[in-house]
This record gives sequence, C-alpha cells and structure tokens, in this order.
Amino acid sequence: MSVFEVDLSFLFVVAVIIIWFMIAYQFVLTIFGYINFVKSMKEKKEADGLDIELPSCTVLIPAHNEEKVIAATIEAMMNFNYPREKLQIVVVNDGSTDRTKEIINHYASMDSRVELFDIPAGEGGKGKSRTLNKGMKSAKGEIIAVYDADNTPDPNSLRYLVIQLIRNKELGAVLGKFRTANKNKNWLTKFINIETLSFQSMLQAGRWQMHNISTLPGTNFVIWNRLITKLNGWDEEALTEDSELSIRIYEEGYKIKFIPYAITYEQEPEQWGIWIKQRMRWVRGNNYVISKFFKHIPKFKNKRLAFDILYTLALYYIFFAAIIISDLLFILSASNAVTIVLPGPYTFVWLMAFVLFIFEIMLAISFDNEDSLRKIFLILFMYFSYCQLWIYIVLKAAYSDYIKKEKRNWVKTIRFDTGKTTEIK
Repeated sequence: MSVFEVDLSFLFVVAVIIIWFMIAYQFVLTIFGYINFVKSMKEKKEADGLDIELPSCTVLIPAHNEEKVIAATIEAMMNFNYPREKLQIVVVNDGSTDRTKEIINHYASMDSRVELFDIPAGEGGKGKSRTLNKGMKSAKGEIIAVYDADNTPDPNSLRYLVIQLIRNKELGAVLGKFRTANKNKNWLTKFINIETLSFQSMLQAGRWQMHNISTLPGTNFVIWNRLITKLNGWDEEALTEDSELSIRIYEEGYKIKFIPYAITYEQEPEQWGIWIKQRMRWVRGNNYVISKFFKHIPKFKNKRLAFDILYTLALYYIFFAAIIISDLLFILSASNAVTIVLPGPYTFVWLMAFVLFIFEIMLAISFDNEDSLRKIFLILFMYFSYCQLWIYIVLKAAYSDYIKKEKRNWVKTIRFDTGKTTEIK
C-alpha cells in the first residue's frame, strides 16, 4: 500500500465520520421535531378555544419595488382574525420606483388600519434592517409583527403568534412556519419546498423541543415592541438581520419559540440565478453573524446557544468540506483513478449515511403531508443537483468575505406577478 493510498483512506474515514455525526444529529432533531409537531397540534386546539384579550399589534411590511405582490399581501393582513381596533398595518415603501407606493395608498384609502411610511426614492433600497428601523418610527403597537412583502399568511396566524407571546413571560419573540406558495412551478421550487419544510422541522421545531432554541426567520414572527426598542432595533450591517437579532434576544435573557401552526405562504425563486443570489446573501449574512459573535461565544449566558452557533459553523463549513472530500474520493474511486484500501465496511457505512439522509428528509416533510413515493426520487435527484450547488455557494461566499473582503450589499429577491396589480386602478 502506498503512502498516497493511506492518506486517501484516512481522509475518506474522517469524511464519513463527520457526515455520519452531522446526519445522525439532524435525525435526532427530526425526532424531536415530530414530538414538537404532536404537542403543537394540541396547543393549537387549545388556542382555538381561548377567549383572550389581545394587546395592540403593529404589522411592519418592508416593501422595495413590490408592485407584483404587495396587493395580495396587504389584503391578507386586512383579513387577519385580530381585533380591528388593535391592529396597525404599516407598509414601508423603501424608495420604490414602480407602483408600490400607489398600491399602498390605494389600500390606505380603503382601510384606516393600513398606513404608508414613505422612504423617498434615492434614499431607499439600502437593506431590510434599515427599512424596518425606519418603520418602527410609526409603530404604535405593544407587539411588532414582521412580514415580507410577498407573504399571504393564514387569517389566524397573527393571533396564534401573539397568544403564545403573551402567555409565556420567558418569550421575547415567537415565529411561525412559512410554506412555498409556488412549490409546483418547476424543479427548483419543488426542491426549495423540500428544503424549507425539512429545515423548519429539524432546525426550528427540533431545536426548540430539544434545546428551547429557534431562530427568527425574515417573516411571520412577533416580538415585543419594548424589547426591539431596548435592543436598538435591527443591525443595519447584517444581511441576515433575523439571525443576528435572534442571538441578541437570547443574550438579553429571553427565548424564541417556534409554532408550526401559524402559517404564511411566500414566493420562492423560480430561476436558478435568482436563487443563487438569494442564498449567497444568506450565507454571507451568516458569515457576518458568526464573525460578529464568535469571540463572545465563551461568555454567552446561554450555553446551548453557544453550541448552536458552533453547530451552524460546522454545518456550513466542516460538513460541506466532508461532503466535498467524500464526493471527490467517490468519483476518483469509481473511475479507478485511485484505489482506497480500507479494512472495514466504510463504503457501506457511507451509503447508509446517504439512506439515512433520505429517510430523515421524508420524515421531516411528512409533518406537512408532503411525503410520497415520488418524493423519494425527487430527493435523490435533489441531492445530486440542488444540494451540490450549495457547496459552490458556500465556497463563493467564503471567498467573497474572507479573501476578497467584498462589501456586503443587500440584494433584493425578484418577485413574480400574482395578477393582483391589474385589479387596482
């Protein structure tokens, strides 16, 4: 056996061990996600039967060139099952150059709950965090709710979120689930649908049930007005302002709860180029969050939160490094370019890790009745295409942040026409 063969065998074994650890941990999270799902259904039934006085709430909707979707979103907010006199809907026109402002004004003239906060053209488009901070100037509610401009939540979603927030003093914020509105559009949206459902079942529901930790998404969540004010709003340098804010909420001594029955529907990218830009923003945003808080991790009051940040780092870099190594060695070995001599059944172990990956995804999406025999083949195809593209995105983001040190700029996700704008004259 040559030294080269020994080195390759060692790399392969290390890659398999890392992959197995990460997938096994995510499987555990999936099991806890199922436990959370069962408990949440009972919790939802209890909330449906409650006759409770709800506090005032301000819904903030940042909107930059959203003429294709904003009408449907505002109408969904107007249909919330929430006391009319206690609901304020502030749509922040973030320097739009299309008909966004005109559409907002149309609904404001129809319903006194809808208000326009206008950031003039030329001063907007500088990021969601800045837009939310501007909108807070008009917020009158005791509770702040945030929804993206392409969201159409279920009528009871806001009520469910607020009920959980006011019933538990430990909570600083509560988040719900987002579903893919255009999931059947093409292969990409089908992949995104599987990804988002499994992510929420594992890394939101599972972490909440196991560690009492979940992370704010960019939409469909509520937070105390007094808390966001105390924290001085959103970090305007953060591209993933939700992740950054989550850490500060926990460090302030509060928890963030995930409830899967408060549902909103949102558009997802229908073109690969748009998807790559969106995911690049996410990864670079998380790079910023990790670099901002990494040196403070040993001092964190919440040790589970410290573990969670380290896990995120491992998920993005260590796990993906292991995937790259195993993929390359698998290809080289299959093509007989190299020979990996191992005394144990490591190839079988690698294959079993792949089977477990498919099984846990199927289990995770079953919570939303999305599992079927066809989905198994879709997940297989997804692994060898969609999942592999994530490697490119993570590496490109790392190159942009740590090698080129490029400035982080907000890149808006392009929307697709819902047909609502044509109805507004």
